[in-house]
Amino acid sequence: MKKLKLGYAPTRRFTFSAEDAFKYKVMIKEKIQSFGMDFELVDLEGINEEGLLYDDHIAADRIVERFKRENVDAVFFPHCNFGTEDTVARVGKALGKPVLLWGPRDEAPLEDGMRLRDTQCGLFATGKVLRRFNVPFTYVTNSRVDSPVFERGFTNFVAAANVVKQFRNLRILQIGPRPTSFWTMICNEGELLERFGIELHPITLIDIQRASQRIEKGSSSELAEAIDYIKAKLDWSEVTEEDVRRIAALKVAMKQYAVQNGCSAIAIQCWSALQEAMGIMPCLANAILTDEQIPVTCETDIHGAITSVMVQAATMNQLPTFFADLTVRHPENENGELLFHCGNFPVSLSVEERPKLSRHFLFDDHAPGTHEGEIKGGGMTLARFDGDHGEYQLFLGKARGIQGPYTRGSYVWVEVNDWPLWEEKLVKGPYVHHSVGIHANVIPALYEACNYIPGLTADPVDPTEQQIQAWLRGSNL
Repeated sequence: MKKLKLGYAPTRRFTFSAEDAFKYKVMIKEKIQSFGMDFELVDLEGINEEGLLYDDHIAADRIVERFKRENVDAVFFPHCNFGTEDTVARVGKALGKPVLLWGPRDEAPLEDGMRLRDTQCGLFATGKVLRRFNVPFTYVTNSRVDSPVFERGFTNFVAAANVVKQFRNLRILQIGPRPTSFWTMICNEGELLERFGIELHPITLIDIQRASQRIEKGSSSELAEAIDYIKAKLDWSEVTEEDVRRIAALKVAMKQYAVQNGCSAIAIQCWSALQEAMGIMPCLANAILTDEQIPVTCETDIHGAITSVMVQAATMNQLPTFFADLTVRHPENENGELLFHCGNFPVSLSVEERPKLSRHFLFDDHAPGTHEGEIKGGGMTLARFDGDHGEYQLFLGKARGIQGPYTRGSYVWVEVNDWPLWEEKLVKGPYVHHSVGIHANVIPALYEACNYIPGLTADPVDPTEQQIQAWLRGSNL
C-alpha cells in the first residue's frame, strides 16, 4: 500500500499580518507531523518566498501543477489568517481531491485594537466559495493548534482521505462465480465500474487450482515461508504435512494473482467446487492473506470485499479486518449477536496462542483448511457496503465483544445498543447477512469518506449521524 500524500497549502491574505501567517504555517506543519499518522506531506516551499497560498494566480497554477505532479490524495488548506478564498477554491476544484478546511483560533485584539489574523471570518468566506465551486470539503471547528478538537478532526480527515484513495483505486480479484444458491451475492459489475470505477478481475477455479499445483510442486521461498507460518502459528495436529503444503500453496497462488493484477482484495467461491477439486478448504489461506492486508471474502462477496478495503483503509492499513456472518442472537443477551464464519478470521486476532487448523465441521467431505476458534473482543466497528436498484449505502455500527457459548468455526459474540433496530435495518436492506468487522472506531472516518464518493450514502445506526457530527465538533472533550 502506498502512503497517502497530503498537499499542505497554508493560506493568508495580504491585508493581515504576513509575519503571523508565516509563524502559524510552521507551527501547524510541526503539529500535524507530531500526530503519528503515516502519511507523506507535500508543501509549497519554493513556490514563492513564503511557502504560502495567497492572491497570486501564477502561484496558484504552480501549486496545482506541483500537487498534480506529486499525485497528492487530499489537500489541507489551513487559514493562517483570513486567507484567500477564491484561490483556495480554484486549487481545490482543479485537483478534485478531498479538501480539509480549518484555521487556528484568533487571539484577542492588540492593545491598540488591531487584529492580526481574522481567521474565523476567512473560514466563513472560503466555505461559501468552495460551495460555489462545487468542491466538497471537510470542516474542523475553528480551534487552537494544540486543541484536541483539531487533532481529532485532522486525523479523522486523513483516515477518510485514505478510504477515498483506496476506494477510487479498487480492483478486486474474483475467483469463481458466486455459489449457485447464494442470490444474496448478486452484484452489478457494470454499475460498480460505471458509477465508482471499481474493477473486477475474474479468474476461474481452474486457474487457481493450476497455479496452486505448480507452486505446491516447486520449492519457492514464498511457499516455504507460508508453510513455516502455518506450523508456527497454528496447531496442525489434525491435518497432514501434505494438507499444510497444499493450503500454503493456495495462499501463495492467491497472493501472486492479486499482486500481479493490481488487486487490493479477493472474493472467492470458497465452496463447494474448490474442495472437490483441490481437497482443501481455503479458509486459512483467506485468514493469512487478510492478516497481510489483502482481505479475502467468502462466497464471492464482491460488496464484502469493497467493504473490507474501506474499513481497513480507515485505520491507515494498520489493522486487519474480519469477514463474518451475522448468524444468531445471543441466548441470554437481547442485544447480543454471533459473528461467525467457517474458519477465515485472521490468526492474529485469535484468543488462543496457537489456534487449531482443522477440518470443515459441516460439509460431508470434512476437507482440511479451516482456522477455528474465538477471536478477541473489545470495541469494534461493523460495516457493510451494499446496494440494489442503483442505490448504494454504507451501513455503520459499533459493537463490543461479550462472553457467549462455544461454537465451531471462527467467531466472536458481540453486543450492540439496540439489536432489534439493527436487525430491522439489515433485513429491510439493501444489506445481507455478511458484515466486516475491525477492532477500532472507524465510523467517523467512513462517514466522512462518503461525502467524497458520489452515489454512496452513509447509513449509521450507532452512533447516529447527529452523534458523529457532534463527536467531530469535539462535543465530549
